[in-house]
Amino acid sequence: MIIIPARLASTRFPQKVLADIGGLPMVVRTAKRVAHLDRVVVAADDELIIATCKEHGIEAMLTSTTHKSGTDRINECANLLHVDENELIINVQADEPFIEPEVVESLISRLKDLQNRDEPFVMGSCFNAINAESAEDPNLVKVVLDDEDNAIYFSRSRIPYNQGGGAKYFGHIGVYGFSKKSLKEFCNLSDAPIEDIEKLEQLRAIYHQKKISMVKVASTGFGIDTKEDLERAIEIFL
Repeated sequence: MIIIPARLASTRFPQKVLADIGGLPMVVRTAKRVAHLDRVVVAADDELIIATCKEHGIEAMLTSTTHKSGTDRINECANLLHVDENELIINVQADEPFIEPEVVESLISRLKDLQNRDEPFVMGSCFNAINAESAEDPNLVKVVLDDEDNAIYFSRSRIPYNQGGGAKYFGHIGVYGFSKKSLKEFCNLSDAPIEDIEKLEQLRAIYHQKKISMVKVASTGFGIDTKEDLERAIEIFL
C-alpha cells in the first residue's frame, strides 16, 4: 500500500500540495505517478485536500491536524484502514510529483528482502549520488551510510566534511517504506533531540538504534519546498 501524507499548511509555500502542476494539483499528480504500483491513499489534514483528491478519483482519508510528522499521519491512516501487521506501507511525500515509479519499486524490493530475512525492524528509504555543489543546499538532505548501506546519519548540512579529500555525497530521496508492524513501532518511539534539531523525522529511528536500509537509485526528481522549486520543476519536467 502507498500512503501519501498531505498537510495543507506550509510555512514557505502555503497550500503547496494543491499547487497547479500542468493542470493537476500537486498531490494528485504525485498520486497518479505511482497509482499503477499499488493501492494509493492520501492521508490529509484538511477537507479541502480530501475534496480535491476525490474530484480527481484519488482515494483520500481525513487524519488529525496535530501530527508532528508525515510518518505519524500515515500510521493513523493505516490503523483506520486496519492494514495487516505484515503489509508493506510506502510513504510517498505529497511534494514529490515527479518521483519515478522505478524508485518506489526498488524500495519495495528491498523491504521484501528484509522481511524474507526476518529482520526485526523493517524500514527503508532511497538515495542517489550528488555533487559537492548540491551537497551545500540545506533543502537537500544528505545521508552517510555504513558498509551495508544502512543510514548512519542524515543532515541538512554537507556530510561528510571533506577535510581529507575524496568525499562522496549522497542525497536522500524522500520516500520511506515500513512493514505495518515497524511503522507502529517507529511512531511509538519517543522523540529524539537530533530529530528536532535537524527537523528530520527519520533521525528518530537512528537515535533509537533502529536500522534504516538505504537503496541507491537513479533519480532526477526532487521535492517541492518553495515556489522557486515549483517553477524549476515545471521547466524541467513539463
